[in-house]
Amino acid sequence: MSKRKLNRRQRWRVEKIQQERTARAQKRERDISRQLNAGELSSEQLGLVIAHYGQQLDIEALEGEDQGKVHRCFARANIDSLVTGDRVIWRAGANLTGVIEARLERRTSLTRPDNFGQLKPIAANIDHIIMVFAAEPEPHQNLLDRYLVAAETVGIPPILLLNKTDLINDQNRAHVEGLVALYQTLGYPVIRASTATQHGLDELLEVLAGRTSVLVGQSGVGKSSLVKMLLPDEEIRIQELSEHTRKGTHTTTTARLFHMPTGGDLIDSPGVREFGLWHIDVHQLEQGFIEFGPHLGYCKFRDCRHLEEPGCALKAAVEDGKIDPRRLDSYFLIRQTLEEQPTRYERES
Repeated sequence: MSKRKLNRRQRWRVEKIQQERTARAQKRERDISRQLNAGELSSEQLGLVIAHYGQQLDIEALEGEDQGKVHRCFARANIDSLVTGDRVIWRAGANLTGVIEARLERRTSLTRPDNFGQLKPIAANIDHIIMVFAAEPEPHQNLLDRYLVAAETVGIPPILLLNKTDLINDQNRAHVEGLVALYQTLGYPVIRASTATQHGLDELLEVLAGRTSVLVGQSGVGKSSLVKMLLPDEEIRIQELSEHTRKGTHTTTTARLFHMPTGGDLIDSPGVREFGLWHIDVHQLEQGFIEFGPHLGYCKFRDCRHLEEPGCALKAAVEDGKIDPRRLDSYFLIRQTLEEQPTRYERES
């Protein structure tokens, strides 16, 4: 899949941002050199990124006298992107400050494209992705499928979490339960939970124990409320759903890592209403729908688009009840966005 093309104004904006970042990075390097020369920084030690705020990051000391303490740090200019969950080599400074010297290799990384089509990591070194959806706001299968494709593409096991089960009623029951049944049939584990009744929280804690997990899901599904219920001592801003739109407001503005009392770490990520997959190709998209696997490569035509072509193995699998038609429709929607996105940006150039 080709990268999104930028128009002239977008290219100017990117160049301007890069120039400003370069100037800030040069100033930070001068400040760091001064601190090193003055002996104001400690020796190198191991740390963990637990939050990211623009150019600054919260680093938890994993060894030494400051073990467990959090320092607000800057990163050296030669370090590429850092995200919550990264393990780093850093030096402590005065008044809980510090400097990040290097990033250790990541075991895993969850990424998504930014507004310019460049891949942007969301979290690192995670063991599984917990995809939160809820009775309200209305759950959308295509968004869940995007998350699942993203998880399958990077090889991180996904778990679905149905939150706000107390809000299931006669109006939304068929839709919600239909989605649950669909994903359970595919073999994806589904946890049911409610912070109002505290149902399912023990099961969630068992899943989190001993692992690093990341919460993802559209705004308003209650990710921050879940974290607050699991970690009542943490101060997390919770906002109610808009009574007018019934859509969520963006409560979490940066991914943050929390240590669970029963063991394991939990990363709460900013809510998103869309999860772009512009960075993958059609082959990866097909592989992301796990039930397609046994049928891929058996179409009559090698370049089959699975639409109206005769001898399509996926269409035959739908007719035989081996593939749910809702999943094939979802695949077509995502594929359409992959095919249309570059064309739209070419027109803007």
